[in-house]
Amino acid sequence: MNDLNDERKLDKSEEKKDDKLSIEEKLKNSEDKLLRSLAEIENQRNRFEKEIKEAIDFGSFNFARESLAILDNLRRAHNSIKNDQTFKNNKDLDKFLKNIEIIEKDILSIFKKNKIEKIDTNNKKFDPNFHQAMTEIENDKVEPGRIIQEIQAGYMYGERLLRPSLVAVSKKNCTKR
Repeated sequence: MNDLNDERKLDKSEEKKDDKLSIEEKLKNSEDKLLRSLAEIENQRNRFEKEIKEAIDFGSFNFARESLAILDNLRRAHNSIKNDQTFKNNKDLDKFLKNIEIIEKDILSIFKKNKIEKIDTNNKKFDPNFHQAMTEIENDKVEPGRIIQEIQAGYMYGERLLRPSLVAVSKKNCTKR
């Protein structure tokens, strides 16, 4: 309510100033106000367009993140069935595993079409912007700070981090002298 009163007071003070101004000055002031209003409208339109674009681009961000659980569970099921002793003797095991692999490839294809890409960790240097170190492993054969094992795959959604890669990072052997 105070803002409205303040605006009214400003309008009245401007009116008093306008009474003392010439027609050219009034016209110039009106033109200036009009240009400012048009600029404000243009800025607001640009903000709305940006917000709409972000809503379209990242509106499905949470859905994409939740979909990663499906892929993770599919991979766990594949590994579990593949390593289960009771299934190893089954003649149809290879067919079943092949079907799981086809489903996994389809999911990855859908991800790729929707700008969801796996983060490459193969022999990469640890980067906290894309990786989360779960453990450090002593290894003198590899430069310290290098990723030596991927525990869980990370993904990008366009240029935005969807989920960091969970990794094991090399460190120097502290006991060696």
